[in-house]
Amino acid sequence: MHSAQTVDSSTNDKILIKGGSVKGVWWGLQTLEQLLFQARTSPKKISFPALRIEDWPRFAYRGAHLDCCRHFFTVEEIKSFIDLICMHKINNFHWHLTDDQGWRIEIRRYPELIGSQRQESVVGHHYHSQEYDGIPHGGFYTQEQVRDVVAYAAARQVTIIPEIEMPGHAMAALASYPWLGCLGEGYEVPSLWGVKEDVYCAGKDSTFVFLEDVLTEVTDLFPYGLVHIGGDECPKARWKECPRCQRRMRDEGLGSEEELQSYFVRRIERFLASRNRRMVGWDEIRQGGLSETAIVLSRKREQGLRSALENGNDVIMTPYLNCYFDYYQGSRETEPLAFGGFLPLRTAYDLDPFEGLNAEQSRRILGVQCNLWTEFVATLDHAEYMLLPRLAAFAERAWTGGEGNYPDFLRRLESFSRLYDAQGYEYRDFRPEADSLRASLGS
Repeated sequence: MHSAQTVDSSTNDKILIKGGSVKGVWWGLQTLEQLLFQARTSPKKISFPALRIEDWPRFAYRGAHLDCCRHFFTVEEIKSFIDLICMHKINNFHWHLTDDQGWRIEIRRYPELIGSQRQESVVGHHYHSQEYDGIPHGGFYTQEQVRDVVAYAAARQVTIIPEIEMPGHAMAALASYPWLGCLGEGYEVPSLWGVKEDVYCAGKDSTFVFLEDVLTEVTDLFPYGLVHIGGDECPKARWKECPRCQRRMRDEGLGSEEELQSYFVRRIERFLASRNRRMVGWDEIRQGGLSETAIVLSRKREQGLRSALENGNDVIMTPYLNCYFDYYQGSRETEPLAFGGFLPLRTAYDLDPFEGLNAEQSRRILGVQCNLWTEFVATLDHAEYMLLPRLAAFAERAWTGGEGNYPDFLRRLESFSRLYDAQGYEYRDFRPEADSLRASLGS
């Protein structure tokens, strides 16, 4: 249910905030805080205006993702990230906790996971660099720290969706417990970004015992309805060569390694359902077939979205062309090193999750999400710079929907950015674009 908010200061003696839920009142408080800030910082001496604002978000799910595996962020930095997305009325934090380059959450049944430290990191872009920094990189969140972050987010009406990657992006786990892989030995936490061939062995029941143990502790820590299992970029080379995986395929009547991935994903989904959780995964969880109850986090509109909708799945939209904030905001010569691609502020604002969909398909879009991957983002300041002000553009589209009005957004952003300044946030300067647009419009 969407959380309507009403902020009413039309009387002389009070400000009234009403909402359809606690969340609605909370977002009304964020609106009021922004109004009070504008009143306090206006160059003119003004009183708080008499007004009435009544609105509600277009999407109940408005998400922001942060990758803490490629580079680790402290608890205080995670709380700062939550404050930042909360200021933009983002109500879901997708916390990326495990990947090839690091395992960031304490699992007491498997204590060696938190020792998954890479020995160094590549310097420059991994597509062409041969240089490494020689600096070990690790870090993890204790279960007490996770509970602290969960409580902090809950107090701000932000839900956390943990991501525990499987069946691919598992090198950190394999380095800690080699028996989880098909080869059973020779694993190390990689110092280079990119997709790795070594994945969880789908032929061993011990793999599923491990993952169920992990997910038991994860669901104890995160008291929410959704758990993200990744499911993306899982090479099948090891499965093709593994006698256990091939035996599993014969025993289960599976015709391909893609169907083996479907078996893997469905088995995990059944376990999560037994824990009263609903599974979320990237587009690739569709490989080999997918149950209708899974939620697809779709970044590939052409390849993934339509087949998920045709299968009857609910979808959260995160098209990489609009929502991947690790892409460049401007010229590569003047911007910090980024993953690649080009995603300027206008492109973030042009997000249209319903593009090309009919009414029935549109009803299955639960919401939208933006993502920040951190191969090249090692500090909170850099993370803020990559997010802002694109996060504001995304947040407006997530809240209002419709066609939008980009010139008006830029005008309002100039005022809103004073809030960034007051909080000391790093952000990319958008004012030259705003000035250019005003000049072209003759205003």
